[in-house]
Amino acid sequence: MTARISLTPPRTLLFRAVSWYSNRTYGKVIDPLRTAAHHTGVLRAGIRFELAVGRWKKLDPQLKALAVMTSAATVGCSWCIDFGYWENHRHGVDPRKLRDVPVWHESEAYTPLERDVMAYAEAMSLTPPEVGHELVERLRTALGEAALVELTTMVSVENMRSRTNSALGLTSQGFKDRCEAERPANR
Repeated sequence: MTARISLTPPRTLLFRAVSWYSNRTYGKVIDPLRTAAHHTGVLRAGIRFELAVGRWKKLDPQLKALAVMTSAATVGCSWCIDFGYWENHRHGVDPRKLRDVPVWHESEAYTPLERDVMAYAEAMSLTPPEVGHELVERLRTALGEAALVELTTMVSVENMRSRTNSALGLTSQGFKDRCEAERPANR
């Protein structure tokens, strides 16, 4: 599948700046930036929003990673799964847990709390959402209210990202392949 929008936006000063940052940080200009750059207001708002989201620290980062990846898998965003695997692999999340996200129901890689987080992310990402009271209560008890609010909002944020990327036809940019290539030969 090819992108449904040009990945060659106008070369504004803002796009050149975020391209430089993206190349430096990710090794390439990421396609969601290329698509957002067609609308400077959307690009600016997205940058501000993502910077703010990155400062949230009430939820354990590994639980956040599993929630975001589960949401992306539920929505079916191959770009988000690819990038999420690479990003979370870089931050030390167990590669088996990342690889098993699409089949988390059958995997033995996850703790009961991780399973609850993933079930919540999946339930929130369905249309319509199918979140049950008992699951929310278990998560509120285990995480606390601030972390539950962050978890809920992160799943919502990932739904926005995944649905936008999927609608615009964005697919994998080969991030996960770089993780596999970086692995030492003795593993």
